[in-house]
Amino acid sequence: MNKPMIISVALADDHALFREGLTSLIHKMQGIELVISVQNGQELIDSLPDIEADVVLLDLEMEVMDGIETTRLILQRHPHLRILILTMHDEERMISGLLEAGAHGYLVKNTEAEELEKAIREVYTKGYYVNDQSTLAMLASIRNKTRSVPTLRKQVGLTSRELEVLQLICREMNTQEIAETLFISPRTVEGHRQNLMGKLDVKNTAGLVIKAIREKIIIP
Repeated sequence: MNKPMIISVALADDHALFREGLTSLIHKMQGIELVISVQNGQELIDSLPDIEADVVLLDLEMEVMDGIETTRLILQRHPHLRILILTMHDEERMISGLLEAGAHGYLVKNTEAEELEKAIREVYTKGYYVNDQSTLAMLASIRNKTRSVPTLRKQVGLTSRELEVLQLICREMNTQEIAETLFISPRTVEGHRQNLMGKLDVKNTAGLVIKAIREKIIIP
């Protein structure tokens, strides 16, 4: 009998009451468990080698080591981890910048429990979480740049299959769904995903979506 899937979550936030509130919420989520809760990025970085985590909930503004620096170090040392940034900021420039820096998703701290749970599950299964605020930020970022001809595909040499995979990623399909749609194996999908990240020079799936829309490879 197969064991039920458990998503392991690590939390770093320097507000004790907020951490306690998140801890209480996560304990009520089926199939999701909190494996560590710390008050800054340095404590999290030091603890990661000793725990098995899938998703990191990371406060943007912390003492000792902030969320941006922590994100960079996590991606360098533990590239398999999915990072959800938590912050009070909802400016479009801030959201777009965080996603481009490598974060896999973004949530403001007044997010409802249902969206928090959805974000954890989607960032784990799909590799990114994009809500309405993130989408608006990406579209605003596109509008603020002057690009008349979408030439990136030729520059990086995307194959027809890679473009198909990229289109399905931008439709929020996970690896299994893409594999079934294109009649290929999940392993082949992941190979194309890695090739796309290399060619587009991004760090994760969220970066793929942002760059594909910004460079007009995919029109939303």
